[in-house]
Amino acid sequence: MSLCVYMIRHGETTASQTDVFSGKMNPDLNEAGFAMAQHFAQKYALLSWQAVYVSPMQRTQSTARPFCEATGLDMQLRDGLKEMSFGEWENLTKEQVNEKFPEDYVRWLTEPAWNAPTGGESAVQVASRASLVMSEIEEKHKDGNVLVVAHKSTLRVVLCSLLGLDLGRYRDRITFPVASVSVVEFGVHGPLLVKHGDRSHLPADLDARPGT
Repeated sequence: MSLCVYMIRHGETTASQTDVFSGKMNPDLNEAGFAMAQHFAQKYALLSWQAVYVSPMQRTQSTARPFCEATGLDMQLRDGLKEMSFGEWENLTKEQVNEKFPEDYVRWLTEPAWNAPTGGESAVQVASRASLVMSEIEEKHKDGNVLVVAHKSTLRVVLCSLLGLDLGRYRDRITFPVASVSVVEFGVHGPLLVKHGDRSHLPADLDARPGT
C-alpha cells in the first residue's frame, strides 16, 4: 500500500463567501462551514487513517475537529500549512486592491511566484515552508492515509510543487473550492493526483454554495 495524502480546504467562512483576501485574518467557520466539516467527517472517518496535519488557524482547526473526534486522532498543528499572508491586502476585495495598490497588484497577477502581495508572502515563500510539512509526512508515513487540512492558496501551491507545475501559475492552473478534497498518491513514479476538488461528501444545498 502506498501513501495517500488527502487534502481538504477548510469550510466556508464569511471571508470566503465574500471573496476578500484572507491570509493572516483568523475568522472561524460560518454556519455552513461547520456543517461542511460535519459532513466531511461523516464520510471520511470511515477510512483507515495514520495522522492529521492541520494549519493552526481557527477555520482549519474547526474543519478538522469533527473528523478528529470521530477518528480519535490528534491534530498535529503545523505553521507551514498556514494560508499565504496577503499583507496590506487582507480583508480587501480584488477591486479594492487594484485601486489602492495597482502596481503591486499587476506584478502579482503577472508573476505571483516571486512577487508578493504588498507586505505579504510570495508563492515561493509559501512553497518553502509547506514543503517542509510534506517532507515530514513522507518521512513519517510510508503508507496509509494522511489528512492535511489547510487553505486555498497554500494547497494550490503545494499541488503545483508536488506535480512539477510552475508556481507562478498556481492561480491559473488549479482551483480549490471550500471544503473540497484532493488526493495525491505517492508511488514509485512520484506524486500522482488521483482526485481533485471533490465535494461529493456535501449535500446538494451545501455543494451548491459558491466555493471561492
